[in-house]
Amino acid sequence: QDRDKETRVLVYCWRGGERSLSLAHTLSRVGFTVGLVPGGYKRYRAGVLDFLRTMDGFRYHLIAGKTGCAKGKMLQHLTAQGAQVLDLEVMAQHRGSVLGEDPDSSYTQPSQKLFDTRMWEQARLFDRTRPIFVEGESSMIGKVQIPKNTWAGMRAGTVTLLEVPMASRVDWIRSGYKHFETTDVPRLVSKLQVLIQKVGRKKVEEWEVMVAEARWDDFVEDILVNHYDSAYADAAKRSGRDDANAEFLMLPDTEDATYAAAAAELISKYDVHKPPTVRDIAMGG
Repeated sequence: QDRDKETRVLVYCWRGGERSLSLAHTLSRVGFTVGLVPGGYKRYRAGVLDFLRTMDGFRYHLIAGKTGCAKGKMLQHLTAQGAQVLDLEVMAQHRGSVLGEDPDSSYTQPSQKLFDTRMWEQARLFDRTRPIFVEGESSMIGKVQIPKNTWAGMRAGTVTLLEVPMASRVDWIRSGYKHFETTDVPRLVSKLQVLIQKVGRKKVEEWEVMVAEARWDDFVEDILVNHYDSAYADAAKRSGRDDANAEFLMLPDTEDATYAAAAAELISKYDVHKPPTVRDIAMGG
């Protein structure tokens, strides 16, 4: 009753039977623009999964690097310059670590099905003769899992390892986690307890003192050195990523101009077309 006739309505049910068809007809008769999902949600979900099973047919270029190297920022600049990018952390509403919950999403994540759909919605528009730039993630991002064929493609991808000075990493981390220095200090302290089993109670207590005294630069650098850097190295080994043949990209800071120039360089080097294969043609690439 509170919708005007310009509202576009999508109607579907589980299997796309007579009920959805009847409702779509009624809404159309009273003036709404109506879309109908043939076969209902069941067929729609099957189509999403069928597409995701082909994701290992893409070429991937991974943007990797230690926590605080602003990998997500690099993806943003690549997107702005026309590259094909999957920002999996944005889709997952999580930054992929124990402190990675997104306050802008009320610390919630999408369901696995919604995460899958977000990937499909973007990747279905991509050109299979060009690479996809993606952050070098673990197979799990918070509570959602990267679909196995996408993960397989990523493991086979080429890699650029970003390196920036520690001071820049600290500044970048602090700029992205301001809530932990203001409104969410108790939440930060609570999250640190999870790390006792990894770094020991004494180290966590040292961090708690730094937090209580608002020594934020000291805290961030210490947690990077004593937890995140080693955790990153372990995750890279488990992933099977080809870091041995990675390109190292040393950047002096995380400024926009620096990352825009680096993104242009990556596009020039890696965003090249290749002739479509028989499989690409069969999948509509």
